[in-house]
Amino acid sequence: MTELQMGLIGLGVALVVAVFGYNKWQEMRQRKVAEALLKPREDDILLGGEPAGADAPAGTASGSVPVTPAPRPAERREPVFGEVPAPDDTSVALEEPAAPAISGPEAGERPAGQVPGSLLDPRLEFIVALELVDFRPAADVIGRQQPALERLGKVVHWVGYNDATREWERIGTASELPVRRVRAGLQLVDRAGAVSDADLATFAGAMQELAGELPATADMPSTRLREQAAELDRFCAAVDLEIGINLVSKGTAFTGTKIRALAEAAGMVLGDAGAFVRSDDDGRVQFSLHNLETTPFTPDSIRSVATHGLTFVLDVPRVDHGERVFQQMAELARRFAETLQGTLVDDNRQPLSDVQIDHIRREFIGKPQATMAAYGVPAGSAQALRLFS
Repeated sequence: MTELQMGLIGLGVALVVAVFGYNKWQEMRQRKVAEALLKPREDDILLGGEPAGADAPAGTASGSVPVTPAPRPAERREPVFGEVPAPDDTSVALEEPAAPAISGPEAGERPAGQVPGSLLDPRLEFIVALELVDFRPAADVIGRQQPALERLGKVVHWVGYNDATREWERIGTASELPVRRVRAGLQLVDRAGAVSDADLATFAGAMQELAGELPATADMPSTRLREQAAELDRFCAAVDLEIGINLVSKGTAFTGTKIRALAEAAGMVLGDAGAFVRSDDDGRVQFSLHNLETTPFTPDSIRSVATHGLTFVLDVPRVDHGERVFQQMAELARRFAETLQGTLVDDNRQPLSDVQIDHIRREFIGKPQATMAAYGVPAGSAQALRLFS
């Protein structure tokens, strides 16, 4: 090997050693810089210290400032079909989740409290509690999943918390109320029967989708909703009665003009459903007057109509103080009979005596309404009006 080759080899080795040494020096330098950046300063306020030269406020010891951790979002719970509430459970309040910590202009906000049973009742509805991150118009919240909810066979009731009045109120698709607390309740039973499993699943899925879109947390009940609905439907079937008193002519037909005059004198109004309606001071229907024949009463036909029969009807679960109202209805039917020269009869066209009318009042109105009161859904209450719709 020549001296030139030996020199080149030596130069290469020296170059490799130099590059290795330079890389190690750069690595040590970067490590020292990183340690300097990551090392907490003694005067860092967030980590316990105070700025250099800053004095502690009077009456306060200098030291660490507490940092409140951000609230964790409420855990979502999927609906589980299980337990049925006891029939004598009269609790109608919906438990509210604990309010998260709030910073900024809403820090003084009070808890929303419980939703009144007149608006939503966990025994009657599958209720999902939505807690939004930010305020949104109620119409925006409701409209997002409306296409999916319109396919349901049962109605969905929406309730929002009004932060101005500090009260829960019913909201709809046209409501511009800014809301951050929303409750959606799928009605479990109506006069068509109990909710289906498909409707329960569709509603739960829609609420989860809605929570993701808003964004919001969605808290769902853990009761066995299908069994709860079946039990509620059995209760409804046992008390869902309409009691009628028929008035038939003795020969001459009753004219529409006379019927209208007598009905209006008794405070009844011709409604859109083809019948005269008697309502209380709050606008709730007490009983109605129908044509016993097939032709409904309308503003256009009432002048020319003639019929051989009328029917007074009381919807038992929808009328408060049903026995008293039935007595008023029976008395009015007697006055009609005297004026129109007719006879009060039952559904078999057999004459109705005062004794029979009193029996109907006690057995078919008093007892069912007592059952409803014991169940915690009094006749004529807001809950009853939703169930028997």
